[in-house]
Amino acid sequence: MNRQRLADCAIGFGRDAIGGKNGKYYEVTNSSDNDAVNPTPGTLRHAVIQDEPLWIIFKCDMVIQLKEELLMKSFKTIDGRGADVHIAHGACITIQNVTNIIIHGVSIHDCIQTGNAMVKDSPKHFSWRPLAYGDGISIFGGRYIWIDHCSLSRCKHGLIDAIMGSTAITISNNHFTHHNMVMLLGHNDSYVQDVIMRVTIAFNYFGEGLVQAIPRCRHGHFHVVNNQYVHWGMYAIGGSANPTINSVGNRFIASDDANAKEVTKRIDAEDDKWFEWNWTSEGDLMRNGAYFIPSGAGAADNYTLASSLGAKPASLVETITRDAGVLQDRTPSSKPNGNTYMSVSATPVSILSASHSHQIIYFFMCTGCLVLTALNVLR
Repeated sequence: MNRQRLADCAIGFGRDAIGGKNGKYYEVTNSSDNDAVNPTPGTLRHAVIQDEPLWIIFKCDMVIQLKEELLMKSFKTIDGRGADVHIAHGACITIQNVTNIIIHGVSIHDCIQTGNAMVKDSPKHFSWRPLAYGDGISIFGGRYIWIDHCSLSRCKHGLIDAIMGSTAITISNNHFTHHNMVMLLGHNDSYVQDVIMRVTIAFNYFGEGLVQAIPRCRHGHFHVVNNQYVHWGMYAIGGSANPTINSVGNRFIASDDANAKEVTKRIDAEDDKWFEWNWTSEGDLMRNGAYFIPSGAGAADNYTLASSLGAKPASLVETITRDAGVLQDRTPSSKPNGNTYMSVSATPVSILSASHSHQIIYFFMCTGCLVLTALNVLR
């Protein structure tokens, strides 16, 4: 089995993210994170700071409690398939000024504020890091990013934030629960450089205990397509500073709270301003009194820039999102064929045979078509 075929399934604005494709495999064997400046070989921190492209996998189930934020280098894939991997109860992931990152099949939850500490960001460099907010995944000036089939909940700040000129991002097939400010896309209203931001939010399940910012957008272009929204405490999709939001084929189920029926919220804007913002709802399914207030002239060019893949009918969303988040059917991880391994100890790591005994079936929505991809998980 060639795990790296996963990179060929990327969709949306982040479809060109290749992660660690064509690089060596790095197997994480140690869940510890005792020293953020001198990470132990075999740990996740040691893997993500390497200069070369790497496809990072996990030897066994593990809970990784990061001492400080995990600073990733470009061309890395974190692939949790075949193991039950949690990044939890500590710092979480920072994607800062790097490109080509894939994060797949990992549970990220209960992240806390850390920082005011030295952290290594490459094999030969470490630096002082200020206070980190406690985002599950923080994208700062990142490009070509794909976050897929992860489960996220209960972090100190956002579950996923993308700011400071980040773009070419896809957030797909994830499961979100129990959080207030779910997803912040755009730094602040005055940071106009975020006008380049292009983000696809597709096939996600936004579940119980979510309050607002699902997402909250600024300046750029955002394609929100075929997601399942099951209640929200305040609003679902919000924004400020004239973002273009293209909502297509989603299923919005409002709670019984009469004050939380509206899907949309314009933040810090007078009516005569937000009337001009291009927000559209096309083929969305509204349930239990949910409603979307559109705005703008509907200029074709704006919505073209905010379109990244073909949508399926909203009537299919419940089925499409049924397996959102980390897939539950697992067998122990093992070494795939096709690429050599990066040695992380004095003892060379051998490559096991290609025998296999189990398959996990994934549904990917690739270039607007439903593709059934069978990915072997090796013992």
